[in-house]
Amino acid sequence: MSTTTFPPSDPLTWKQADTDVHVATRAGEFAGFVEFDGTTHLVRDNRGTELGAFDDLDDAFRALEDAHAPAGRGSAFAPILPRAWRRKTRRARA
Repeated sequence: MSTTTFPPSDPLTWKQADTDVHVATRAGEFAGFVEFDGTTHLVRDNRGTELGAFDDLDDAFRALEDAHAPAGRGSAFAPILPRAWRRKTRRARA
């Protein structure tokens, strides 16, 4: 099984597939969909994983966009700290 990754600069493109279904694509590849069940907008990603239920269609669109956003890299100090903890403490010379 291969995994397709998209540059974060490519926006999602939305198309209304039916009266209650909106489909998202990115770079021509399926990215997920929003389905209105009569009360809420249900969001699913490209693997069918439910991302949540929203009262507003725009909030549902944003949820799928946020799910495709790249994760943060974390702290710049993370790789440095474990190495620093392994060092032995030194005594000050008088």
